[in-house]
Amino acid sequence: MTRKTRQSEIELSWEGAMAASKRKSAPLWISALLLLMVGTASAFADDYPSRPIKIVVPFAAGGGNDLLARLLGQELSASLHQPVIIENRPGAGTQIGAEAVAHAVPDGYTLLSTSLTTYALNPNLYKKLPYDPARDFAPVALTGRFELLLVANPSFPAASLADLLALARAKPNAISFASSGPASPHQMAMELLLHRAGVEMVHIAYKGAAPAVQDVIAGHVPIMMLDVATGREPIKSGLLKTLASASPARFPDFPELPTIAELGFPGYEASAWQGIVAPAKTPAAIIDKLNAQIGAALAKPAMQQKLRTAGIEPLTSSPAGFAEYMRSETAKWREVIQSAKISLD
Repeated sequence: MTRKTRQSEIELSWEGAMAASKRKSAPLWISALLLLMVGTASAFADDYPSRPIKIVVPFAAGGGNDLLARLLGQELSASLHQPVIIENRPGAGTQIGAEAVAHAVPDGYTLLSTSLTTYALNPNLYKKLPYDPARDFAPVALTGRFELLLVANPSFPAASLADLLALARAKPNAISFASSGPASPHQMAMELLLHRAGVEMVHIAYKGAAPAVQDVIAGHVPIMMLDVATGREPIKSGLLKTLASASPARFPDFPELPTIAELGFPGYEASAWQGIVAPAKTPAAIIDKLNAQIGAALAKPAMQQKLRTAGIEPLTSSPAGFAEYMRSETAKWREVIQSAKISLD
């Protein structure tokens, strides 16, 4: 149905309501007004998008979040018949990019590639943010999860998670673990394990996953939680050994590696997830249209293969399901952050 045809129907509906109002009571005016509003919103969604869409990535180009956004942007550009532009706006722990989208016009043409950091960690790490995750964004869809593995230097005496925890209990704070940075998903995944196990270790923060894993390989720090994309090759070449997976199910690349949940910590799951949100008050019809197109893109076998090769597990959800997932993640990490007394203020 064309926009012109839709507009004609709206005009006819309005004229009919006007005629009926001369014969019937005032409530019919309300019904006619509601009909007009619904019809106008539907016509707007039918016309969307009529110009390029921008997805803001609050990370530097070249990382996993950037890759997922770009692959998704390519698919959406083809299905929506409009260019999808990726704009990298890194800085301040994703706050710069998130603030820009929070204050954008809610018309569906500016979206945010949100993440665990933006939505669930930052509100618990900073006393004040330039955006409110719950108030300023409309969830569109969960898109992917960056799987994490617990790895160690091959010479480290622990051969299993049980061995590691036994060593930690015998000598509190005698074992150190690396991460890609303060309050990074890598650190948070380990903090969650320590919280659940009731043990203490020393955190060593690096400026990125690459230097962190190099020091684990060199034996300067014995263990760390590491994303699959960064760890796959060192693991396969024997430079690292694996102790467990932080994912809710065994990762296809390492089917023999048990999950932490299997090893005595039911419900344990830690990952660096990513999703798409729009500014609050974006029309629901546009949110639903984007959700459907994102789901279709992520269902394509070629797309799934590209993501899994990069260590990303493709995920899909409804807008409501994504909202509930983000609320649960915020609550989970609040408990861990408070227990570990982590603050970035």
